[in-house]
Amino acid sequence: MKLIIAVVRPEKLTEVKQALFEAGVGKMTVTNVIGCGQQGGYEEAYRGAISEVNLLKKVRFEIAVNDDFVQPTIQAILTAARTGKIGDGKIFVLPLERCIRVRTGEEGKEAIG
Repeated sequence: MKLIIAVVRPEKLTEVKQALFEAGVGKMTVTNVIGCGQQGGYEEAYRGAISEVNLLKKVRFEIAVNDDFVQPTIQAILTAARTGKIGDGKIFVLPLERCIRVRTGEEGKEAIG
């Protein structure tokens, strides 16, 4: 079992979600987040005052998958989120030690589904 965390551009939310559904991955948590990376930020002028905006809006996907779904999940995200420009995002793959479904108490592969 793995936990896949992907941080992508907000305008790619619909495309990534659709690509995941097409890859057979329908269970995910999506959160609006802010952050900065290599993309840095930009300067903005408001009423003559210039301010630097270095925390940019992103969307974070958290997806728990069984081992046979790791590569299809990663490929779906890469295909849908890539623009080829700085700021496309990152994908993190972490080992998932334990998963428990609250409703039934199932654990492991059965809990992820």
